Amino acid sequence: MTTPGVYQLFVYGSLRSGFHSPVYEYISSFFTLIGEGKVKGSLYDMGSYPAGIATHDGHFIVGELYRINQENEFAWAIGQLDDYEGVTVEANEIQLYRREITDVHLNNSVVTPAWIYWYNGDVSGRPVIASGDMLEYINQKNS
Repeated sequence: MTTPGVYQLFVYGSLRSGFHSPVYEYISSFFTLIGEGKVKGSLYDMGSYPAGIATHDGHFIVGELYRINQENEFAWAIGQLDDYEGVTVEANEIQLYRREITDVHLNNSVVTPAWIYWYNGDVSGRPVIASGDMLEYINQKNS
């Protein structure tokens, strides 16, 4: 599932540079950080990971925008991330996230299309991350 011409990826959880996760090491070898951005949506605390849900109500999710280094490697690189995010599943498994194109707002003026992983499950009863920023939320919880 790729769309010609869209070689950017917006991330808001463990793929962000501030998490220093092993997966970030992977992403940074194939993608270059463009900058911080935001997308329309709400963010939820699922315990060990965040869940982003697309909305049109004026709420935003804060994250980072990346661009693939080599366009010819995009399908393979995004396929690896699809596996990590639970998009690619076996017949008896539930798809945890789905990858879609969204508009990313940069510097409050530029809007650019990018792939994002939206949560594919139920967030009922889960805490809302009001700031839309998972890193800020974790730092506040730990202090």
